[in-house]
Amino acid sequence: MDDRPTIRAKSGTNLGGASAHNRRIMIDALRINGALSRADLARATGLTPQTVSNIIEELAGEGLVRSQASIRKGRGQPATPYQLVPEGAFAIGLQIDRHVTRTVIVNLVGDVLVQIEAMLPSGGPEVGVVVVLDLVARARAMLAEQVSGADHRLVGLGIAMPGPFGINTLYDDPWMMTAWQSFPLVQRIAEGTGLEVALQNDASAAATAERLLGAAHGLDHAICIYFGYGLGTGLILNGELYGGAYSNAGEIGMMLTLVPGDGADVEPLEHYASMAALCKLLELDPSAPDLFAKVTDAVRQGGSRLEQWMDDVAERLRRAVQILELVFDPQTVILCGGAPRILIDRLVEKIAPLLPSIAERTHRHPQPRLQAGLADPWSAALGAAAEPIARAFDPRFSAILKNA
Repeated sequence: MDDRPTIRAKSGTNLGGASAHNRRIMIDALRINGALSRADLARATGLTPQTVSNIIEELAGEGLVRSQASIRKGRGQPATPYQLVPEGAFAIGLQIDRHVTRTVIVNLVGDVLVQIEAMLPSGGPEVGVVVVLDLVARARAMLAEQVSGADHRLVGLGIAMPGPFGINTLYDDPWMMTAWQSFPLVQRIAEGTGLEVALQNDASAAATAERLLGAAHGLDHAICIYFGYGLGTGLILNGELYGGAYSNAGEIGMMLTLVPGDGADVEPLEHYASMAALCKLLELDPSAPDLFAKVTDAVRQGGSRLEQWMDDVAERLRRAVQILELVFDPQTVILCGGAPRILIDRLVEKIAPLLPSIAERTHRHPQPRLQAGLADPWSAALGAAAEPIARAFDPRFSAILKNA
């Protein structure tokens, strides 16, 4: 009987031409499990000991892994554990929302080293992009003060912004930030920073944050409902983030839902289930710096209007959860977002009991059908920062097809 601990890792391939994939497999295993010996890595990934040794030497030479003190386990030669070097790589995350822009910088293992924000001025993207670039420049200067030479190890910049992208609209819908979406944002940020830049919607970025630090850590199939100014979902399928053909997968906020009353009118779901809708109900300014504190106080104080709103939102989200479970068959659905902790927790409580679906199984341990995730205004920016790290180091099928 093998009583060695289970190591979570994807399978590598010993076929030729797959070195990029195997590098990513090794880095991923070390990130998920912590320090591992060469023998542990070979056993977990299915790679030959020689392949593991070659990759370890390569990664060590690049400053991405380092050895720890040897550990003796029973008979034989002592094992040498290897771990990721946090300072081996850095990435910048940038969130652009309706009223605010946030920037974080993380290291290879996801530690947040810099975290700053600025209010976006009126005037649209031409004016706002100047503020954004200044914020990124200040963040890089702060990183340089902490870690010498860190700027040379930046692997890229990820942008998180509300979607959907590239759809036809006749007016600047404030829910969709149409002016920003039609602006050459990626090009301008890349030119202004000299970094490789990628754009994703804020729900996908929040799902990346959940994989890094939250309830989706270690899961291969999870749906993250992002409750922010609007409403969307980040889809983690087969261990990778799924964006769809045009980066618009998961836009459940645009699902049509019935308007209360006797009529048959319908409106988008996010007009009811979102922080914007709650701000309208409570007559709060969504750009207020202390918005989270005000919403938290309001939820604690309660009141019939607020309770009725939460009941209505819970009923609509209960149906959305069932649909997501039926379509994607996830291990769990996570309610997270740019909303106060108390609000996310209350909504999860009120959504119960869930509607019957294929997710009702006898053996679900340890993942519930629905759970609360990160509730932090910085989660989208953090996920955006994790994206360049994932793009450079995580196992992806594309890494087998080309040198990534």
